[in-house]
Amino acid sequence: MTVRVMLVAPALGAEGRGARFGDDLPLTDADLAPARTLAVPRADRVLSAPSPRCRQSAGALDLMPADEPCLADLDPGAWRGRPLAELAAAEPESIAAWLSDPGFAPPGGESVGALLARVGGWLDALPADTGRVLAVAEPAVVRAAVVHALALPPAAFWRLDVAPLTVTSLSGRAARWNLRCGAPLMPRQLP
Repeated sequence: MTVRVMLVAPALGAEGRGARFGDDLPLTDADLAPARTLAVPRADRVLSAPSPRCRQSAGALDLMPADEPCLADLDPGAWRGRPLAELAAAEPESIAAWLSDPGFAPPGGESVGALLARVGGWLDALPADTGRVLAVAEPAVVRAAVVHALALPPAAFWRLDVAPLTVTSLSGRAARWNLRCGAPLMPRQLP
């Protein structure tokens, strides 16, 4: 049986606009307004990453998801809350290593390689009779799922862009996935 995994990127908030590492800042009503106008595809299971941004986006999309810890964002460790521009000025060698070496992790954080293994393990563990899974997941998790599903080299992780409030769909099962990326969510139908 084919499994369909639909990964919805959350609404964009101050953290994303400011290129800050993992602040877990709550979204504002203005951030969530676009999500409230959108419809999501039908699913047998609905999940969310545990971050406030993903949970709030799911709520704005009228979803009642279960938290899925495997869909947590890339852990920035000691870089949490710091802007990328500040770190690039203060620690240029560390930022260069983070962007080029999938095994590099910020102090106390997670490497891209570890994220790829975590998300790939979750995808591969989905039972064949799972049906349609809809998950609101951080952009890094969406990128990791695509890299794993298509057996891309880990360096491809940084070459994938995930726009807010888009859906990336994987269909198939472990070791054989097909991809449909970046589809916009459709407007809700008014009653």
